[in-house]
Amino acid sequence: MKMRLGVLFAVFLAACAGAAPAAVVETNAPVVRTLSTGAVAGREADGVQVWRAVPFAAPPVGAMRWRAPRPPAPWSGVRDATAPSPWCPQILSALDGVSRSRWGELVGQEDCLFLDVYAPAQASTTQLPVMVWIHGGSNVWGRAEQYDPSELVRRQNVIVVVAQYRLGPLGWFAHESLRAGGGLPEDASPNFGTLDTIRALEWVRDEIAVFGGDPNLVTVFGESAGGQNVAALLASPRARDLFHRAIVQSGSFRSTPLAEAEGTGADARADSGRAVATRLLAGRSITGEALREVPLDAVFAAYDTARGAFDPPRIIADGLVLPAEGLERVDVDVPIMLGSNRDETKLFNALSPELSRRVLWLFPQARDPDFYDAVSSYQSRMWRATAVDAPARRITEAGNAAVFTYRFDWDDMGGFLFTDLGELLGAAHAMEIPFVFGRFEMLGAMDRFAFTRANEAERLELSSAMMSYWANFARTGAPGRGVDGRLPEWGVANAEGRIMILDSASSGGVRTMNDVETTRRIVADLFADPRLESDAEKCRVFRATERWNPELAGADGARCVAEEPG
Repeated sequence: MKMRLGVLFAVFLAACAGAAPAAVVETNAPVVRTLSTGAVAGREADGVQVWRAVPFAAPPVGAMRWRAPRPPAPWSGVRDATAPSPWCPQILSALDGVSRSRWGELVGQEDCLFLDVYAPAQASTTQLPVMVWIHGGSNVWGRAEQYDPSELVRRQNVIVVVAQYRLGPLGWFAHESLRAGGGLPEDASPNFGTLDTIRALEWVRDEIAVFGGDPNLVTVFGESAGGQNVAALLASPRARDLFHRAIVQSGSFRSTPLAEAEGTGADARADSGRAVATRLLAGRSITGEALREVPLDAVFAAYDTARGAFDPPRIIADGLVLPAEGLERVDVDVPIMLGSNRDETKLFNALSPELSRRVLWLFPQARDPDFYDAVSSYQSRMWRATAVDAPARRITEAGNAAVFTYRFDWDDMGGFLFTDLGELLGAAHAMEIPFVFGRFEMLGAMDRFAFTRANEAERLELSSAMMSYWANFARTGAPGRGVDGRLPEWGVANAEGRIMILDSASSGGVRTMNDVETTRRIVADLFADPRLESDAEKCRVFRATERWNPELAGADGARCVAEEPG
């Protein structure tokens, strides 16, 4: 193996923003569609027509940096739509699978508000459902070219749009000086990335019929930060009526209070708007104009990106684009699907030197398999409790009778030499994406070890079922029995916690069960877990789980104080 395994796992971690698509083989002459702004020429391959890097907004550059997006300007002639979109500015890290020497490098350009359209080549007599994918990547990295939904489009006869949006400090930046001088009310919002996704939906409303799509049958779906962005769309009054169903895959309903993001509250952050603006302008008067003139590299240099990853405020509860009370109390009136993966955090724990080790400097294993499984289990259960079960209960109690939940359990991966990928990763974060898109190109060099001939038949069967459920939800507002009506019935969430389990046939298959995760239940199970032999071990797991629900500290943290040093 030419790459160190750490980099191979970095390639796997990049799956949070999707699998790198295979090269598209162009089989036909350009496929031209004429939009209100001009004509675009895409290509057809294997029964799917693709238009790439289609502008849905004007370039957010110069005076338009940190402004709400505007519609794109018209162009003359036929615009080539076959090359990938330029990336939005982002910092390279291990997440990109690049060498350590490039971690912390800034790549991309501010003129990046483009989207890709995938449509069935065979003409339909009716307008098709539209599914708008919002990529993940912690809202600080990711791009459209990492996704190829061709198989979903081909097999389920839907149109899929993959949209880019501003990331990191360009996507979410709160400073009072930026509110002045805007031509739109939304210019006063710090949620520029959220506004980009809203603008993409406006583009879909106005233009998708040209590609055969139904603007009155739009589903937004996204994973990880993309799922959180879907939650933001559900909460935003600006997005109302722009979509009609929503799918949140391993997402979150959390947001940052405006005062915290700006740095005007009691809890000052080193990366708040005020702190960053002070560093950027170094004693000069802070104005919106001055901030917009700062070079791009200086904007990112004002944050701690030394290790190639950073955590600036985003999804800001500003009271304008998003409710001031945040996403947690969102009132949802469209059909919604919420789900998580059984082993979400194994993806991150596999990279933790505290929890994993390398045999012969190359092959990763859990240092203590019981402890590794325990901490991953409680963290992942907490993820589900806060991102699936609690929101489903709130939304249902608010009167929405079309809430559907799932847990993805597939863990039948293979392994190599000393590493069992099924045990180390299992049903990890982002693992459901290949199944939804029907493309098992996710782990780079490790694909052949994870997606094997031994698990192929059941893997493809599960993928087919998931694509059918997702597409039927997009068509009807309910996953039901899938498009062809042959799958197990997926009913609405209820008081008993009805949830769909998505797994291979040999592990129980696709089935429903009644099960509810709550903070109280998880904590009780943790402190009674026989795998954790001492109170100190239990408290280590408790503190590791606290990251996924900070409210634990107030509710149950007291019992661990005596076990902690100092």
